[in-house]
Amino acid sequence: MRSLAASHASFDEPHGALVPDTVGGQIARALADLGVTTVFGVISIHNMPILDGIAEQGLIRFVPARGEAGAMNMADAYARVSGGLGVVLTSTGTAAGNAAGGQAEALTVGSPVLHITTQVDLSHADRDRAPIHDVPKQPEMLKGISKATFRIWDAASVIGTLTAAASAALSAPTGPVSLEVPVDVQRAKPVTAARAYPPVIVRPIAADAAIDELAERVKAAKRPMIWLGGGARGASKEATELVDRGFGAVTSTTGRGVVPEDNAASLGAFNMTPEAAQIYTTCDLMIVIGSKLRGNETRDNKLPLPGQLVQIDADAGRCGKNYPVEQFIHGDAADTLARLLDRLPARLDTDPSFPHDIASARARAEGALRGRLGPYQVIADHLLARVIAGRHPWVRDVTISNSTFGNRYVTVAAPNLGVHAAGGGIGQGIAMGIGAAIASPDAKTVCLVGDGGAMLGMAELITAVDENAPIVYVLMNDAAYGVIQNIQDAQYEGRRHYSALKTPNFAKLCDAIDMPHVRVGEIDAFPDAFDTALKADGPVVLEVDMVAIGPFAEAFAGPPAGAAGKANS
Repeated sequence: MRSLAASHASFDEPHGALVPDTVGGQIARALADLGVTTVFGVISIHNMPILDGIAEQGLIRFVPARGEAGAMNMADAYARVSGGLGVVLTSTGTAAGNAAGGQAEALTVGSPVLHITTQVDLSHADRDRAPIHDVPKQPEMLKGISKATFRIWDAASVIGTLTAAASAALSAPTGPVSLEVPVDVQRAKPVTAARAYPPVIVRPIAADAAIDELAERVKAAKRPMIWLGGGARGASKEATELVDRGFGAVTSTTGRGVVPEDNAASLGAFNMTPEAAQIYTTCDLMIVIGSKLRGNETRDNKLPLPGQLVQIDADAGRCGKNYPVEQFIHGDAADTLARLLDRLPARLDTDPSFPHDIASARARAEGALRGRLGPYQVIADHLLARVIAGRHPWVRDVTISNSTFGNRYVTVAAPNLGVHAAGGGIGQGIAMGIGAAIASPDAKTVCLVGDGGAMLGMAELITAVDENAPIVYVLMNDAAYGVIQNIQDAQYEGRRHYSALKTPNFAKLCDAIDMPHVRVGEIDAFPDAFDTALKADGPVVLEVDMVAIGPFAEAFAGPPAGAAGKANS
């Protein structure tokens, strides 16, 4: 970066940064004013004015991903772990399209991501005149994967539009927001010296009368339970207090850690096991907080839940979508629960045996799970001990190991430390690990991936090396699309079409990109190998050779639909 004094004559006092001479530079400075410290993306001719501003000002760290899909996954995971705004910068058309899968994942979990993408010159935009990189229906594509979409139409609207886009992403219900900036607007001269200020985050406030009604329901209940989803991640204190006063708890996989997972009155994410289903039959009230009650956690909504069901959600459109509810409260989770607690006694008149019954049910569910792991119980138990003790971000791709033990058995220390591909898209874990690691540099991220998914995001391993990201990649290599083969065995009479993979030699691959690599071919070697990797500086790939070690004790053949519910992805 050039000397600031040598490059420009005037300075911005609060930051000591340059007064921008282009709208692109103005956007860069405004992002810093909004509190953004990291941006992920891929450089292009269409976003160079913004990236030139970021580099020249030196206020924001830019992480150059190898592809827009990876950049979006990084920004998503960064937002989840940091609790702030994740920002990703892409180029026009195909580049924005490359990020679509990752943005769909961010939309699934409501991750506050600002996707700044570009647009061709305004004289050509939306007119199908075929300039380079033009996609006439780009706005329609972005609308399909965004909470909201914006465009900066001219130099006068930069600060207002950018602030509105950030506010939309951060306000409840949170979600990814797309902002188009035509390249000729980026190159234009700023027309105002106005500053950007962090927006006020808007949250819905529930009516007092609705909370009064809920309080009466709670006081009358003997075995009340809360089901916590991702929308409850900001209500950890309040949800834990409800449990302390007599509630039981269960979580979705995105709501893990809202109530500490070692709480005796919590089922954790063992939400649809036979043991959990039995507990639900004894409950006389369940409050669903910030959860969609997704199909793969409710046996496609066939899992019987308590008859008296109440739902609290910041999204008014979630009311009774998957289960009929007796009461719906549109409100922010933390605020609603805090006001509910104000209306309740210090100790509810609940069944004193309820916490014991929940603890017993969870212990049985965990025992059944461990019995299905076979040799991989060693890995699951060691990760269980290390991840929560070190407060490590726990990032998982879609892979058999996550579906069996990663999503529920390996516990997380806080609700922001669990990151997984909730939408079920394979191949996002490697990039998500980078975003999580950059958001939490003082605690090494542990990222569980499979060989199949790794091949979709393999290029981002180079990004991990370049950024010296503190990650241990636990690569479970069964040299196939293992879950697909299991489904083919179970449902297609063993006809294994298209599921065999040519798996790379990961040791050679890692050597080629200067990535440390360790292979585990015997299960008993895993604990020491993992602990050593955890202490290493920067990223490490710890490859578990599942072909050498052998299969799970019970094959995982996909998320269950109707019966029993052994595991879910």
